Amino acid sequence: MHIVDLTVFIVYMLGLLGMGFYFLRKNKTTEDFFVSGRNMSSWHIGLSVVATDVGGGFSIGLGGLGFMMGLSGSWMLFTGLIGAWVSAVFLIPKVYQLGKDSKLTTFPQLFGHYYNGKVALMAGIISAIGYLGFTGSQILAGAKLASSSFVGLDIQTALLVMGIVTILYTVMGGMTAVIYTDTVQWIVLILGLSLVGIPLSYHAVGGWDEISKTVHPDFMSLTNVSWQMLVKWAVTIIPIWFVGMTLYQRIYASKSEKGAKKAWFIAGLFEWPVMAFMGVLLGLFARVAADQGMFAELGYASSEGMDAELGLPLLLREILPIGLMGVMLSVYFSAILSTADSCLMASSGNLLTDILQKFFPKLENHSQVLRITQLLTLFMGIFAILLASTMENVLDLMLYAYGFMVSGLLVPLVVGMFFKINNSTAALCSMIAGGTTTVVLAYNKTALPFDLDANIFGITASLFVFILVSMLTKNIRTTT
Repeated sequence: MHIVDLTVFIVYMLGLLGMGFYFLRKNKTTEDFFVSGRNMSSWHIGLSVVATDVGGGFSIGLGGLGFMMGLSGSWMLFTGLIGAWVSAVFLIPKVYQLGKDSKLTTFPQLFGHYYNGKVALMAGIISAIGYLGFTGSQILAGAKLASSSFVGLDIQTALLVMGIVTILYTVMGGMTAVIYTDTVQWIVLILGLSLVGIPLSYHAVGGWDEISKTVHPDFMSLTNVSWQMLVKWAVTIIPIWFVGMTLYQRIYASKSEKGAKKAWFIAGLFEWPVMAFMGVLLGLFARVAADQGMFAELGYASSEGMDAELGLPLLLREILPIGLMGVMLSVYFSAILSTADSCLMASSGNLLTDILQKFFPKLENHSQVLRITQLLTLFMGIFAILLASTMENVLDLMLYAYGFMVSGLLVPLVVGMFFKINNSTAALCSMIAGGTTTVVLAYNKTALPFDLDANIFGITASLFVFILVSMLTKNIRTTT
């Protein structure tokens, strides 16, 4: 990499660390650290939401989908649009005022409101593990990008570098730093893709005529996707808008209920069609470039046998001139870090508020708790790096984490919030059954009917167990 590109990239990373250091001095309480003092505007929240949801995993993952299936990969983020708007209409009115009145800072605290402390504790454990997986997937995305862009940089070293940068500014700045950096990172991402990445990539592969000649017509269609894949995306991604800790933190951080709803509508539109088509287009261009032999000197004579998620980084490496390579690296690292920091915040928030403070309730000194929070964030970040080092595919790791959380948390949340069936025993059993079913089926790669996703069976198991236990206990409400 040229010294100019490296300089641009380093300056950008130092800017992020500087923002974290700036907000380090402003955080006085855990409420400041986790929900930004409940005073953020709708545009900051909305851009932060979409930056978090469509971060490194989806940016690199969308490129991989475009590489493998073309424009039809964009339907994955259509589920994000649906999830954002449905939750704005039905969820935020249920949650915002409750969060404000009860001073909630995490998602699992809702389970304490609808059920009891044991259910809230289990929800905290599931959420903490799930977001640890999310954080690992984002760090892995950054490492893949860095190792493909920097000659001689192996992926394990790249994992370490990405992890350190993410951990440091998140530990220092907390949610306020995360939201402000997310806003900057999303603007950088959109401008970089629309003004640099897409135009230069399109020109480099020879324009529409060459694209049409090189790839199968299915790649240019919006129907090149199986119904099983659409169902998988829908049942995995839409429910995350109801059980995502990062999203609840932003609801709590909003100035008003109206502002939170506006933020969710903004986020949905940016997810689809804006980011969806940008991501898959770049992946499609990378597929064309690979089949044209553009990556031959890098060891890939064609797209056959390539890791689909490497196509986009290799394309950028080949086509971008000096200076712009540094800009585009910053663009993609923006996407990656905007998700990694939020997931890390969520995981550490679950660990402190929903787990440790259940066992150490006397932790009340604001300064002391804030320092413990920062240490826990550091610890969870290190663990996420170790987790990422054991995985190879960004999208798989991310969807495993999504599935684990959705299967365990969706049914008891919906039943408690919307149907007022507050059976704590049923909720606890439902969580365990749902999460365990999905993990076992996915980990063992079990062949499932109609080739459906394990998450569907996890949610079904969770619902079945909730109904069964409710019937056996005659809907007796269990309290702490």
